[in-house]
Amino acid sequence: MRLRHVLLVAQLSLWSVAVFGHGKVDGPVVYNDRMIEFPDTDNHLTLVVDLHTHSVFSDGHVWPVIRVEEALRDGLDGIAITEHLEWQPHLKDIPHPDRNRAYEEAKKAANNRDIIVISGGEITRRMPAGHMNAVFLTNANSLLDMTKALSQERDTDKFYRKSRKWPAQNAVEAANDQGAFVFWNHPSWSSQKPDGIAEITGFHERNAKANLLHGIEIANGPEYSEEAFAIALKHNLALIGTSDVHDLIDWDYKPHLGGHRPVTLVLSKEKTARSMKEALFARRTVVWFKNQLFGRQSELAPLLKASMVAGSARWLKKTTILEIQIENKSDAKYLLQNQSNVSFVGAGDILEVLPKSTAVFRVKPGKKQDQLKLEFKVLNALTAPGKPAEIAFRFVPTDATI
Repeated sequence: MRLRHVLLVAQLSLWSVAVFGHGKVDGPVVYNDRMIEFPDTDNHLTLVVDLHTHSVFSDGHVWPVIRVEEALRDGLDGIAITEHLEWQPHLKDIPHPDRNRAYEEAKKAANNRDIIVISGGEITRRMPAGHMNAVFLTNANSLLDMTKALSQERDTDKFYRKSRKWPAQNAVEAANDQGAFVFWNHPSWSSQKPDGIAEITGFHERNAKANLLHGIEIANGPEYSEEAFAIALKHNLALIGTSDVHDLIDWDYKPHLGGHRPVTLVLSKEKTARSMKEALFARRTVVWFKNQLFGRQSELAPLLKASMVAGSARWLKKTTILEIQIENKSDAKYLLQNQSNVSFVGAGDILEVLPKSTAVFRVKPGKKQDQLKLEFKVLNALTAPGKPAEIAFRFVPTDATI
């Protein structure tokens, strides 16, 4: 049997465990190049986290164990199960007055696995409140005014109309009473904002000022919002990127074809739920979305420094041409725009550094030097809308026979 057939059989076997069992994820995880990996910075661990996912316990289409299995395959350090509290399309088939059930199923599935499962819920309203996720909950039921009559309702639309009569502000305050981290979901969705341009509402601004709203999604599923990025910077909200997955990750993001789910890179002191939560409240996040990074300078700069490292530098024999190496330790393909007063052999001012590889370039500084500093803008890493991050490399050349 050929190797690719063996791998396929192993993969299908693993999926059968996840699909047909509702317990823990058994067997080895097939790790491959779909895993999302970024290096730790000098002062923090870089945790890969998805804070917005759904299962059949609201409007998703898989059992929670699948979410855990997918997260392990993608190399995630943490995943939040954030079912809609009010929007329950599967009520006739899965009536569950306990809004903690999806988290409990996922937590059980991840038992003794190297992943942090986070309890959460999605507060679901029309604008101006819109949708908000609360994560690190102790009891998701407290965010829903579940009367006896409501708990017996099996019509999805009627349940939604009745449940959203409880003010969204009450749900936000109930989440904060539990010490939860609350963020505004997909503020540019056309269903909530027909022009697709995110604008902060009075509701969100008041809660941000009161420190009851702590973050905002600037990337959700296939969409990125530079207006949401600007809102985050202006109102001191954490930058959040999420998959908001409802079907399979493989269907929505096609990792087998080189795609990846949007995630939040959390710069954490330790790999624990408590430390991850502290980092989110401290706004130490960077968003990874379609080969682009978005983050404040204070977080993005150390991540880029850890991701790209200056390697060797050698003068070509009998020339003043310098061959340099830049090692990329991350999953990003970086696009570097030359800002130095030098030119390159066989390249313009835009250099490409492929993920998990070492790029080799030849520089023409004009004369030999003991040290050479090269400065670049990182075109696919932004510290604000339209503002690329910057990075500098310092090379110490040696003579070589080439």
